[in-house]
Amino acid sequence: MREVQVVYRKFDGALHWHLPMRYLGEDEHGIWTGMPAGGIMQRGSEPPIELAYSHVGLFPHDAWWTAWFNGEPRRSEIYCDVTTPPQWPAPTEVTMIDLDLDVIRDRASGTVRLMDEDEFAEHTVRYGYPENIVAQATSTAKWLTEAITSGLEPFASVYRSWLAKVS
Repeated sequence: MREVQVVYRKFDGALHWHLPMRYLGEDEHGIWTGMPAGGIMQRGSEPPIELAYSHVGLFPHDAWWTAWFNGEPRRSEIYCDVTTPPQWPAPTEVTMIDLDLDVIRDRASGTVRLMDEDEFAEHTVRYGYPENIVAQATSTAKWLTEAITSGLEPFASVYRSWLAKVS
């Protein structure tokens, strides 16, 4: 399996989270990547972090989000980042701009929460997000919250077969 470099940047181009993943495949929801427990991720130039859980990433076609489906013992079963649409400059790299807002589903309670609205507001000013970016990010966060809460795919069960490939 080929390795894919996943690269999130901030609106000013600064390197944010980045990690190597394995390409798993593609379906109607997008391109899936995976990492077994013990993999690493890194924020900017900070020291790498070893992860105690397996997870898969979903990079949808032409959507303003990415999704992470986490194995146990991670508390967040689903973690979605509101982003610009993922771009593939090469078959071995996917990149996007992190737009701060996150939608998370807690594993134990099933509660779905919108996170980091304060960071989004702060960065809207700091980075000068254009109005169309603010509107798209806000509507995407609302859609993700509703889709995860109501159990739409790929947030209901389809991710489990992908996660099984790396668990």
